[in-house]
Amino acid sequence: MSKADIALPTKLRERINNQIRAKELRVIDSENKNIGVLSIKDALELAQNQGLDLIEISPEGNPPVAKIADFGKYQYEQSKKLKKAKANAKPSETKSIQVKIGTGDHDLELKAKTASKWIKEGHRIKVELFLSGRAKYMDEKFLRERLDRVLHLITENYKVSDSYKRGPKGITITIEKDK
Repeated sequence: MSKADIALPTKLRERINNQIRAKELRVIDSENKNIGVLSIKDALELAQNQGLDLIEISPEGNPPVAKIADFGKYQYEQSKKLKKAKANAKPSETKSIQVKIGTGDHDLELKAKTASKWIKEGHRIKVELFLSGRAKYMDEKFLRERLDRVLHLITENYKVSDSYKRGPKGITITIEKDK
C-alpha cells in the first residue's frame, strides 16, 4: 500500500508525485520558500533529489501550486489543523422564545433579557407570537406590533435572518447576532 492509497475524505486528498496532471507548477520548498514556476519534470526531479514528495496543494491556481514535503508529515499537519479548527468552532443552535398577545411587560423584559444573553453567545433565536382561538384572525399589523414589543427590548445587536412568517400556531421571526 502506497502513501496515496491511504483513505481520506475527498476534500483532503491531494495529488502527489506522478498523479499531478499540470504541465507547469508554482513550487514551494520544504521551508515554505517560493522556488518559482517549474515544469512538472523539473519539480519531480527536485523533490526526488531531496528524498521528499511533490504535493499539489492548490490545483485551482494558475499555475497550480505544489509543495515539496514529506507526504505523511504533511497529512499529519493538515489533520492537526482540521482538528484545531473543529475544536474552535462553536456550534450554534436555534433557541426559541414564545410570547402571547397578552404577555405582560415584565415578562417580555425577562424574555428579552434571556434572548440578549443567547444572542451574545452566538445562538439564533426564533421569537414566536403564539395565537389561539380568535386571535389567529386578528389584524396582521397589530400582531406584528405585538411581536415587535419583544424585539425592541433586546439589548444586543441583531439582524433578522428569517422575516415574519405565519404558521399554524402564530407568527414567527428569526434573529441572529449582527457581526
